[in-house]
Amino acid sequence: MQENTLDQGQAAAVAARLQAVLDEAGRVIVGQQDMLEGLLLGLVADGHILLEGVPGLAKTLAVRTLAQTVAAGFQRIQFTPDLLPADIVGTTIYRRETGDFTVKKGPVFNSIILADEINRAPAKVQSALLEAMQERQVTIGEETFPLPDPFLVLATQNPIEQEGTYPLPEAQVDRFLLKLRVDYPDKAEERQILDRMGAGLPPAARPVVTPADIGEFRRTAEAVFVDEKIKTYILDLVFATRRPRDFGLDLEPLIAYGASPRATLALVRLARARALLRGRAFVVPEDVKAVGHGALRHRLILSYEAEARELDSDDLVTTLFENIDVP
Repeated sequence: MQENTLDQGQAAAVAARLQAVLDEAGRVIVGQQDMLEGLLLGLVADGHILLEGVPGLAKTLAVRTLAQTVAAGFQRIQFTPDLLPADIVGTTIYRRETGDFTVKKGPVFNSIILADEINRAPAKVQSALLEAMQERQVTIGEETFPLPDPFLVLATQNPIEQEGTYPLPEAQVDRFLLKLRVDYPDKAEERQILDRMGAGLPPAARPVVTPADIGEFRRTAEAVFVDEKIKTYILDLVFATRRPRDFGLDLEPLIAYGASPRATLALVRLARARALLRGRAFVVPEDVKAVGHGALRHRLILSYEAEARELDSDDLVTTLFENIDVP
C-alpha cells in the first residue's frame, strides 16, 4: 500500500497558490477555463501539451499569459515549411577573429515554448523539437546543453487546414502528455472580449509564482495518494482500448490500435495534479474522468469503420467511461 506523505493542509496551501495563477490568467483571458486549467495541469504534471483549435481562440495569448504568471522565459516559434532544425535548437558559428566555433543557442532554450502550427514544418524540424521534449537536452556540435527547468512545450495544430502540412506521426503525438481541444467562446464571453480588447491595451498578467515554485508543486503532486482501486480503474480504462471484449465492449472494429503505456502514466500524473489543484491529498475517480479525454484522445488510432460511422476518439473515450466500473 502506498504511504500517504501529503496532508490536507499542505495540499490546500498549494491549491491556493495554483488558483492564484488561474485567477491572474483570468484577468487577461476571457473564458477558456478548460484550456487554462489544462495548461496549468501540464505544467504541474511536467508534460507537454498539444493544443488543437481554429485560429483566433487566444491560444498564443493564453500560453504567453501562463509564462507571465510564473515569471518564466517564453518563446513563440512559428513553424513553416522552410524551417530548419538549427532554427529551433541552435547551431555553431565560425568566428574568423579567433578561428574557432561558438555555439549560438536557439529559441528552444526557454522555459515555455509555443510551437505554433507544428504540423506546418517538415519531419526533421518536428523531430528536433520532439527530441528536445523527450530528452530535456540539446546537442549542438559536440556539446550537450540541458534545457531550462521547468521546460514546457505547447504545440498548436489547426484542424481545418491541411494544405502544406506535415501531420505528426502517431509515435510523436504519443509523447504529448495532454491534447486539449479549444472551442469558440459563447456569446457572453465574446462580448467580454469585445469590451476588454476593444478599449485600448489589454491587461498583462503579473508574476504570481516563480519557476522554483513549479518544482515544489511538482514534488507535492508526486506525493498525492493514489489508492490501489484507482490504479486498477486506470489500468482497466487503458486495457479496454486494447482488448475491449474483455470488458464487454464492442469496440474492436472501431479501434485499430489502443493506448500505449504512456497513457497509463499520463492518467496518473494528471489525476494527481488535478487532485492537488482541488486541494486534495488523494485522487478520486472524478479526477481520472476529468483528465481522461485529454490524456487518451490522441492515443487512440481509429479504424476506417469508425471514420465511416463519423465517430472520433472522444466518442470512444466517453464510451469507456460510461461502461468501465468506477471504484
